Amino acid sequence: MNIEDYRAKKKVVKKLVLKKSIKTFISKCLIVIILFLLTLIMIKSNNSFKNNIIKYVYEDNLEFTKLKSIYEKYFGKILAIDKITPKDEKVFNEKISYTKSNVYKDGVSLSVNSNYMVPVLESGIVVFIGEKEGYGNTVIIEQVDGVDVWYSNISTTNIKMYDYVENGGLLGEVNGDKLYMVFQKDGKYLDYKKYL
Repeated sequence: MNIEDYRAKKKVVKKLVLKKSIKTFISKCLIVIILFLLTLIMIKSNNSFKNNIIKYVYEDNLEFTKLKSIYEKYFGKILAIDKITPKDEKVFNEKISYTKSNVYKDGVSLSVNSNYMVPVLESGIVVFIGEKEGYGNTVIIEQVDGVDVWYSNISTTNIKMYDYVENGGLLGEVNGDKLYMVFQKDGKYLDYKKYL
């Protein structure tokens, strides 16, 4: 086999892989749409199902990491095309650095540099952005391990609700020189020393 035959064969294989990835992605999208429509029909026709949805989605803490793991168990990764596309390089990849830590309410108060740029501890989904009494502007990320991490006293951030953030990525900037953090799982507050 000469080099031209090899290149032609490689090109054909690459096209087949891309075609299969696109078909897989479309079929996964159709399955999700069907499941969504069936859920809407069940909500409309069954009042107890509707009440359960309201209870578990709106009133209780819906864990997106569990939904993601169930989806990946039965359907695989969300995008199969990521196998053939190159990974993006991170521009900001840091770990939390602080000079002093003190217990504060349900978590910890960290002394950091003024206008410190806060990195994300672990990958996860943004489930809350807003004010928390005693903490200030807060961003809560549900990590892939199921732990909810509060990043509080944040002045500016570029992330939005339900964004997927990667560990080491930029969360935002601290207001002043204090960063408040809380670690919570299944409604219980956890010891911050295990995570910092």
